[in-house]
Amino acid sequence: AVVINAEYGGMEQYAIKKFAEAFEVFPKVLAENTGLKANEVLAKMYNAHQGPEDINYGLNLEADTPEVMDCMERRVLDPFLTKHWGIKFAVNAANTVLVVDQIIMAKQAGGPKPRQGKADPDDE
Repeated sequence: AVVINAEYGGMEQYAIKKFAEAFEVFPKVLAENTGLKANEVLAKMYNAHQGPEDINYGLNLEADTPEVMDCMERRVLDPFLTKHWGIKFAVNAANTVLVVDQIIMAKQAGGPKPRQGKADPDDE
């Protein structure tokens, strides 16, 4: 489960929690695409990342069963900047969608304005 620092309170903590939960999609999709059980993989990943020094653990996709490995020890390195910019662009796109949605919801619902005078043109 996602643990949120005590300095964030109110509605902000819910947004932070949902943002963190969104990152669970990556190991779930990797697990499902390799035929592993997603819930089992997530449990092992959470267990492996308990301490601040345990940041180098990842999923071993070559194993027959869900297995967590130390990526630094196995020399599996990912380009950080690629992930950084990918996440940044995804967050910006989501924010843009939310802003546009807020603008649309803020405008009065409407359509064509009713005619002045006769209600039905067929009644003429």
